Amino acid sequence: MHIADFVAGSIGGACGVAVGYPFDTVRIQTQPQFTGLWQCASSTWSNEGVRGFFKGISLPVTTISMTSSVVFGTYRNCLQCLSQVRGGAPGGPNTKPEVFLSGMAAGVAQILVMSPGDMVKVRLQCQTESARGRADMPKYRGPVHCLLRIAREEGVLGLYRGALPLMMRDGPSFATYFLTYNIVCEQMTPAGKEGPGWSGVMLAGGLAGMAGWTLGTPMDVIKARLQMDGGRETRRYRGLVHCVSETVRLEGAGVFFRSLGINWLRAFPVNVVVFVTYESLIGFLRAAPAGAEADRVAFE
Repeated sequence: MHIADFVAGSIGGACGVAVGYPFDTVRIQTQPQFTGLWQCASSTWSNEGVRGFFKGISLPVTTISMTSSVVFGTYRNCLQCLSQVRGGAPGGPNTKPEVFLSGMAAGVAQILVMSPGDMVKVRLQCQTESARGRADMPKYRGPVHCLLRIAREEGVLGLYRGALPLMMRDGPSFATYFLTYNIVCEQMTPAGKEGPGWSGVMLAGGLAGMAGWTLGTPMDVIKARLQMDGGRETRRYRGLVHCVSETVRLEGAGVFFRSLGINWLRAFPVNVVVFVTYESLIGFLRAAPAGAEADRVAFE
């Protein structure tokens, strides 16, 4: 993996987190008192203020460089390996199945790094104490305290609660994500050019994010519920299958898509920022412009 991809992917991912974090939907997914986007947003604002929209953000931003390096590095290396197996020319375009399989591998590979940070994010976001003060202290005082307390009370494996649905979410989602980006970039590339303009990159990134979340939202709901379940005194779910069956029995199958609208609303601008930042930095960090362009095409 080239260092330029690590840096560009890391910064692009961090910028995406900062843009999309206030739109995060775990409260809508896990807490029945929130019936929709606007009710959740107004309640959060009145009870917790601006801080309520950014609770738990420090750890995701801190760890995004590691997560992005795994995603972009795995994706690129898989593309190269699959191209070599096929006998393709180095740096040449990849086939759609190669893009799909490489994206899936990237989504699965990131779980080891991503799961603990995602667990902390969910627990902190769903800790809805009022910003105006209350008599009792919150269970988690911050990301580090939350991380250590989960490890102490639930064991190290407790940090990976929900890792299986997370893997089932991110494998297919990233496969769809990179494939959509690849297809839209091809369609937006003018004749005689090797890649699209910035408007094409923006459109491709935004649509890729929406496509990935369309596939990933149902499993994201299950993942968040399993992660929150470990924070309760009495656990509600015995595992993944039980969580799915109980959720459908009590709330109906529609609950799996209740947060899809806000996921779309968040995914488009976030992934516009991610891909524009990534492509800009790749072009800046590569010593030779031709090498940057060839590398960008290989990524797409």
